[in-house]
Amino acid sequence: MTKDKILDTAERLFADQGVDATSLRQIVAEARVNLAAVHYYFRSKEALLDAVILRKLAAVNRERMALLDRFEREAGGRASVERVLEAFIAPTWAVKDRHPQFVKLMGRLHAEGFMLRLMKEHFQDVLDRFLEAFHCSMPETEWEELLWRIHFTVGAMAHTLRGAPEVHVAAGRKPGYSPQRVSQSLVDFLAAGFRAPVRVVEEK
Repeated sequence: MTKDKILDTAERLFADQGVDATSLRQIVAEARVNLAAVHYYFRSKEALLDAVILRKLAAVNRERMALLDRFEREAGGRASVERVLEAFIAPTWAVKDRHPQFVKLMGRLHAEGFMLRLMKEHFQDVLDRFLEAFHCSMPETEWEELLWRIHFTVGAMAHTLRGAPEVHVAAGRKPGYSPQRVSQSLVDFLAAGFRAPVRVVEEK
């Protein structure tokens, strides 16, 4: 179908080049459709980006919410920060083998600042749910500090999602972890960061 060709091509180009660097005309040329078809189905590049994300991210977010619900039930109401991180991170890596281009795109959108708009416009309930879960898992941490640590988490996740780790390339080594092992290692690393003591810095 023409609509699917447009979505598949846009997903690939957005992931490889970034959203700003990809024009509708390039998408049209590579999908071998006419510009009128893009305007008919999507009206704008922003709406096309939303459609690309929604067709797969909606399922990822349903899995995130289901995992978080399960972990909270198992914990009797308040999941640990490790479990909250696992619920947020693991579903993304679960689709990496089937949709590597989409996972790469998610990393790029986080890094380029597009994901917040998409989450606020289409998945505000997911965002609110995880903010509250992080707060419940770390009740002794002030909101300002907690929000910074969530921000660091999103940055680390985005960097890891975007592709092969540069440090391995620089070291002349081939990455040896499976996607599941990377996911678990990232959860463990970030959980340690969340649990790190808050140091009071004297501002000059």
